[in-house]
Amino acid sequence: MVMIMMDGAINDNNYPNYKSVFRGRKNPNGCNIKGTFFLTHHYSNYHQIQELYEDGHEFAISSITDDAGLPEKNTTAWVDELVGMRAILQDQTGIYDDVLGSRAPGLKSGYNTQYEVLVDYGFIWDSSISAPPLKVPVWPYTLDYRIPHECKTNSCPTRQFPGLWELPLNSHYVEGFAAGHCPYIDQCVFSHMDSDDIFDWLKEDFERHYNSNKAPYALAMHTNWFTNREQVQALEKFFNYTETLNDVYYVTATQALLWVIDPVEMKDIRNFEPWQCKQDDKPKACNNPNKCALDHRGDDGIAVVKYMTTCETCPSVYPWLGNAKGRDTDKKDVYEKYS
Repeated sequence: MVMIMMDGAINDNNYPNYKSVFRGRKNPNGCNIKGTFFLTHHYSNYHQIQELYEDGHEFAISSITDDAGLPEKNTTAWVDELVGMRAILQDQTGIYDDVLGSRAPGLKSGYNTQYEVLVDYGFIWDSSISAPPLKVPVWPYTLDYRIPHECKTNSCPTRQFPGLWELPLNSHYVEGFAAGHCPYIDQCVFSHMDSDDIFDWLKEDFERHYNSNKAPYALAMHTNWFTNREQVQALEKFFNYTETLNDVYYVTATQALLWVIDPVEMKDIRNFEPWQCKQDDKPKACNNPNKCALDHRGDDGIAVVKYMTTCETCPSVYPWLGNAKGRDTDKKDVYEKYS
């Protein structure tokens, strides 16, 4: 299994790149390949998000603000960021029941606080924890037990969270550590390589998974990957290579987890229900979205205008922390815990 994972806002700067990554590519069962997008609110275009959802892609939550200091903050801050982002996504796109996962900004877990919020508000899985370079990659695991690898930050959870799954990001690297090692492929340094060199790097990295324990291979990246032509060409070559392997499927994080929970043998994988093409049936995005110019007052108290594109009616003010609906009021959001 390969999981394409994109982090950050979706807008005109990256939407064409994301569409091109998936265009015309199919899994061995004939279904379109799919990816998972970890959303932040700032600068996101919700019409484009709806179009990607229509294509069958999955959306998970990163945060509203992409605040690098979030791990040190309290429960209220995590609720505002995670549950608030999920609420904005629902209000602007109607996507809600399918939003099952999260990822902390910058892969910096929020100690136990983050995971308490995930459990309290009904998230099923998380993908905030990265593993160091390991010869044998780590499979997804539940937090019923102790984390089975070294934690790369000092902010991982320290107790059990039964029933919550972790999809760790294994470090990408090759023998000799050319280009370094990185949880996101755009964080490794390929400036001295051409597209063939980068393809060979990706292929060796992938084959450490494919030829050992076949742990899911997470192609996690940011928009930065697409700013370099050699990297874009190398990724195309990598896709072409994996298409020659009749046992490699590109799936969403939740699709991967569904197989981990209830695996079937390879001889039956083409008929595995969660990976079937009917998952592509999604509601259509609108043809003429609203382009909203909205008042916003930041933490510094300075009033500015923020822009947002949505199929919904423009809110009164820019949706933000404690005000996911963008109401012109000082009343703060209250989110119900999962029951």
